[in-house]
Amino acid sequence: MSQIALNKIAQGNEGFGLYVHWPFCISKCPYCDFNSHVAERVDQSVWREALLRELEHYAARTPDRMLTSIFFGGGTPSLMDPETTADIIDAARRHWRSSNDLEITLEANPGTVDAERFAAIHSAGVGRLSMGVQSLKESDLRFLGRRHSVDEARRAWRTAAKIFPRVSFDLIYARPQQTIGDWEGELAEALREVSDYGITHLSLYQLTMEPGTAMHDAHARGEFKLPDEDSGAALFEATQNACERAGYPAYEISNHAKDSAVCRHNLTYWRGGDYVGVGPGAHGRLTADGIARATRQIKAPAIWLKRVGAEGHGTQEEEVLAPKTRAEELVMVGLRLTEGVDKTRFARLAGRPLGEVIDAEAVTALAADGYLTDNPLALTATARGRLALNAVLRELLA
Repeated sequence: MSQIALNKIAQGNEGFGLYVHWPFCISKCPYCDFNSHVAERVDQSVWREALLRELEHYAARTPDRMLTSIFFGGGTPSLMDPETTADIIDAARRHWRSSNDLEITLEANPGTVDAERFAAIHSAGVGRLSMGVQSLKESDLRFLGRRHSVDEARRAWRTAAKIFPRVSFDLIYARPQQTIGDWEGELAEALREVSDYGITHLSLYQLTMEPGTAMHDAHARGEFKLPDEDSGAALFEATQNACERAGYPAYEISNHAKDSAVCRHNLTYWRGGDYVGVGPGAHGRLTADGIARATRQIKAPAIWLKRVGAEGHGTQEEEVLAPKTRAEELVMVGLRLTEGVDKTRFARLAGRPLGEVIDAEAVTALAADGYLTDNPLALTATARGRLALNAVLRELLA
């Protein structure tokens, strides 16, 4: 594997991020296809040293970047020892120059945290907490395999809002038998809560059946039905409208922010920026001399740990992305954003103008039909276009 220093890139406002994957959970949610594992006991000191060692490996390859965000994902990172969190943040600050407004996010599940632990996580350096609430209905929490109750979730986000400068929480909709009226009522309750407690970010996802999950298999057996495509579209539109009215406009298909409190780390992904991924199963994107590489770490925690001990990192794959693949990836992620694909940024990252990648006739037709807006600065999917984004992309990239 090449050990070339990946430092020759003009970094723009897409940023440069660090993703740290903590793979452990108390239980496995039936809809989850993330690399998460149930473990009765975790040796925190062993895992701290391994994560720090892999971090050092990638930092040595990216010495001249300006770090703009750190994101602790999983799994359930709120189960990580706050001392581990602090050590990783300190190491990242030593390895890279940091932006003055470095964003540091950690994901938490209600029921795995209390006020004391929240305070410890904040003291470790985390300024933004992302909470996996998922539903405000007790029966649906049980269906989703969540271990917390609605009251526990309320107490958790209300406590978090007093400790962290920025808080986000997730909800999942398009659940079995969920009507538009059901969802509008639940979302209205959520929006009242976030407004009352100064929470500025919501992530609202449609439930999808991911292959390899317990829920996918149960759905295939006919144990439950999801809303059909038309109902899903209506639920999506109701979501956009309610959030817009409440002052939480969408800045990405599934993400809404008040007062421009966007998740800067995720913007790095959607704007096509580079990011280091450490920990079991973590992905990364790194660029050198105009060549983009996709990195992927070993998924199995025990094997990853052993490899890091032997080689200093647990990279399973480092793939050079073909220019066409890289360019199409930038289009696919960029059109998820309400700001669209910035044409100047695209040309810098893809090494070619946007017009050389997408079908000009398709752009004209889709714009005429109200799916796209095209101007000299950006190509943007309209609200209608984001609703049908997969079909739009098929036309553009045919």
